[in-house]
Amino acid sequence: MPLIQVTMIQGRTPEQKNAFFEQVTAVAVETLGVKPEQVRVVINEVPAEHWCIGGLSKAVIDARNAAKG
Repeated sequence: MPLIQVTMIQGRTPEQKNAFFEQVTAVAVETLGVKPEQVRVVINEVPAEHWCIGGLSKAVIDARNAAKG
């Protein structure tokens, strides 16, 4: 039973996450030769304040980009 864990920044809609679940499951079924009901997918959502890129949080980067217009 494959368990696929994904970490992403919060903010995706339920529809986006459901589409992601479907597509990841389909790929696992195709490439691993398992049944869809054997695939587990877990999304760990992280606040932008806790996601760092180049020493700055994603929240700070987004705020700076918004200020630039």
